[in-house]
Formats: sequence, structure tokens, C-alpha cells
Amino acid sequence: MRANTNILPLERAFQWSTTQPNRVYMTQPMGEGIVKEYTWSQTIDEAKRIAAYIKSFNFEPGSNIAILSKNCAHFIMTDLAIWMAGHTSVAIYPTLNAETVNYILTHCEAKLLFVGKLDTWQDMKPGVPEGLPMVSYPSSPPNDYPTWDTIIAETNPIEENPKRDANETAIIVYTSGSTGTPKGVVHSFHNLAVAALGIEEIFQLAKTDRQLSYLPLAHVFERAVVEIGSLYNSTQLFFAESLDTFIRDLQRARPTLFHSVPRLWLKFQLGVFKKMPAKKLDRLLKIPVLNNIIKKKVLKGLGLDACRLAISGSAPIPPDLINWYRKLGLELLEAYGMSENFAYSHANLPGKTRIGYVGNTLPGVEHKISDEGEILVKSPADMTGYYKMPEISQASFTKDGFLKTGDRGEIDTQGRLRITGRVKELFKTSKGKYVAPAPIENLINADPHIEQSCVAGSGYPACYALVMLSDQWRGRVQESDIKQQLTETLTQLFYQVNQEVEPHEKLQFMVIVQDEWQIENGFLTPTMKIKRNILEDTYAPKLDSWYSSKEKIIWES
Repeated sequence: MRANTNILPLERAFQWSTTQPNRVYMTQPMGEGIVKEYTWSQTIDEAKRIAAYIKSFNFEPGSNIAILSKNCAHFIMTDLAIWMAGHTSVAIYPTLNAETVNYILTHCEAKLLFVGKLDTWQDMKPGVPEGLPMVSYPSSPPNDYPTWDTIIAETNPIEENPKRDANETAIIVYTSGSTGTPKGVVHSFHNLAVAALGIEEIFQLAKTDRQLSYLPLAHVFERAVVEIGSLYNSTQLFFAESLDTFIRDLQRARPTLFHSVPRLWLKFQLGVFKKMPAKKLDRLLKIPVLNNIIKKKVLKGLGLDACRLAISGSAPIPPDLINWYRKLGLELLEAYGMSENFAYSHANLPGKTRIGYVGNTLPGVEHKISDEGEILVKSPADMTGYYKMPEISQASFTKDGFLKTGDRGEIDTQGRLRITGRVKELFKTSKGKYVAPAPIENLINADPHIEQSCVAGSGYPACYALVMLSDQWRGRVQESDIKQQLTETLTQLFYQVNQEVEPHEKLQFMVIVQDEWQIENGFLTPTMKIKRNILEDTYAPKLDSWYSSKEKIIWES
């Protein structure tokens, strides 16, 4: 791996503010059609003023400063300010409940909290420990805390360009909680440098690249590729204003680099189908004269006509969806990483992909499969440990230094990794057979009528699947002819899935649920993974009656 990892994020930021002070770094929607641009000079100036404000508290060096906000330019400037002031940044997902917010702020002993753009602040606010000082971003809900703009206006910037040691803690990332209580993953400045420089090397990032930041910056992938990547390569960042303006935000940014999760890639596809039915689009794409015109029109409508690098991560993506985007000329690449290695693990490269695989190891990364089938990864960006959890930290690595990912997988002859499920997701039926749910869910989720599924059945004679329909169909099930049509379609899917799995993995029935699984109602993690324990517990009271039914497709009442 090339890279002088002694060049740390702050040093790169100071470099850009000196060599290209007037170049626009961040573009931030402010509401009501107003858009504000921040040059590198403005970014560093405001960060230095906030750093001076933080230093006025005289916190012990290396104290934890928390950020609770959706993505925005002020989030990036706050990280820079926290590092300049000699402290550690702790970002909190903006969709958590008060209990989890309280746990994180208490566990990390946060000394100060920056409150930004939030949809449910009144629900989260009770979780903030009494007496914790807070600062309000311009986009935050109404409050009486000291405001960012007032601090900027009244505080002189620090004069020096502070340096941090590579081994100092830069950030603590709390996991999304899909496997229980969130754990604080500790990353040093060295880790941030390794990831940024390695990603720069394989994807050839440049100043001319543009990115739209909308997935939570509290998550490592957004932090690594968008924030730290932009600090190292001076790529221009655009921020999304809201879900309602998302396509407009995309069209403003026209990103050259764009990453998302499978659920959103699917929503983009369904949005296209609402304007042009799938069969019509497929027919037009087969006409040589129209092919390129249609491709450009669809991608331009999505704001992805300038995209040279498109990535999907966080969960498996159906092969049919990857192929659909490829027909449009967008080579969708899968990548794989964890909070524990700062998302620096595996990725497919353009022209070298194998659908269903998350790619080869990134520079400096090693991998292998344990005797139990678990994926083991050794990354130069591996965490220094879990915050205040030394025993769990030690148990997370093998004796020879490989991270136990908790994922099951296999490696092909070209070194590409395929993930086949989670080790802890394996469950045993009453017949004593173990079942890995993820591969079965991948088969179900490949159907365009379905957005999410959860396969379970521990202690029962056979598996079953909970299924949430996609937006396009969920709102139409009250129409009797549509419901009948869906029942027939899903019955065909049921038999198709059972033909492709092992005998002990066959589904006894599929349940079409009424609930919409969302982050806000606790069914999904902030990174849109299903929370299996929540789903299984929610529907458990109905299981016996469903198993006694002879129906293959059951509509939850």
C-alpha cells in the first residue's frame, strides 16, 4: 500500500485552506431554496472559531465531544474543531430513541453536545443528561442553547494549526445496535489515514470528484468515504436537504461518486418504473437507435448521469437489481466493511466484479475463513478496541490478530469474498437442522414486489418468512384484484424459493405484514438492516395460528 499515513486529516485540511482557499468545499441547502457554499478558507476559519470555544471549557485533553445531527456542513466543521481543540468526536445516529441517546452520552462521558438538524428532537431530548452543555447548529430545532452563528461572530479563531499524534483517538463510533446494546468502536487518526489513502489509491479519487452526503455520518462508511475521503482528496461535498428534495439534491450535486444501501437503490428503480413501466423501459433499451438516449435520460432524471463510481453496501443486493443498473450503463459495485475496521475491508473494482461477491481485499488487508465458516479479516484500519470494554475487545480478535467479523462466507479462486449470512443468525428447527436465513432472504428480496424479508423458525418444524411489500404495492393491497394478483405472484415466488433451497430450508409459509419496517419504529437499524429479534418478538404471538394454517401465503390481519 502506498501512502504516507503520517499525513493526518487535520494536516490535509490545513493544506487545502492554504493552497486553494477560495475553492468551494461544501454546498449546504439551508431551506426555502437557499443554498450556502463554504470554501476551504471559510471551513477552516469557522472550525478554528469553534475550536477556540471548545477550548474555553478547559476540558481534560482527549475528552469526548458528541454530535447529534443529520448530515450537514456544520457536522464536518465540528469534527475538525473537536480535533483542533485536542479532543475526540462521538457522533450519534439522528434516529435513535432517548434511552439509547442517554446510554451513549453517559457511557462515553460526553462533555459537550452539538445539536443539529433533527426530525424527532423532542423525543430524543429527554435522553440528554442534565447539565450537559449544548451548542445549536443553524439547522437545529428551536432551542435556547448557544448558537453556532453567535459563537462564530463573537469568538476569535485559534491562531495555530494544531497537530495530533497518529495514535491518538480521533473518533468513537457507536454501532447501530443490530445485535444489542451499542458498542463504542475506537479509531485513531492513523486508522482514518489508512482508510482514506487506501480508498484513494484503488478508486483514483480526485479534486474533480463530487459526492452527495446523506447516509448518516455517524456510520463509518459515510465517515470514511465522504468525510475523511473529501478531506484527503478535496472532493466537493453536497448535502441533502430532506427526503422530499432528495432527487433535486442529487441533480444539484450530479455526483461522480455515489454510494447507497440496497433499499434505496431499489427505491430509485421503483421511482423510474412509476414514470416508465418496466416492460416499456426494457423494450426501449433493446432498440439500438434509442438505447443510449434512454439510458442518459433515466440516469439524468436520477441525478446520476455524471456518476463514474456507484457503490452498494451494508446489506446484500439482489443480482437482478445490479443487472438492471448495468443495462443503464451504471456498474454498481458491492463493498464490505465494518465499524470495527472503519469500513476498510473489501470492494469490487470496475470491470472485475463477480455478482453476489463483495470483492477483493483492499490494500494491506488480509482475510481467511475459520474452520467454523466465519470470515476473519486483518485490516490496517482495525479498531484499537471497544470503549471501556477490554474483555469484549480482546475476544473480538483471534490470537493471530484477525477480527472476528461474525459473518459467514466463502472466498473464490480469485480471492473475492462472498457473504452467506451471520454466524449468530443461524437457527435450529425442531428437526435439529441449522438454517442460515440470509441466503433465503436474498432470494425473496430479489422479487420487485418485495422490499424486505425476515426468515425465521427457531424451534418450529420448518422455516417461515415475514415479508414487507415495496411501496408501490403496499398501498394498493386494499384493492381486491390487486390483492388477488399479488397472492398469485407471491405463491409462485414461494414455490420458486423452495426449489432453490435445501430440503430442510424450505418455507412452510410466507406472511405479508401490515407494518412498514422503518428506522423510526425500531424494526430497522440506522443503516437499514432488519432487527431480527424485534421482528421475531413482534410477530411471535401469531406464530402458532400461522403454523396451523394450511395457507402458503398469509396476509397478516
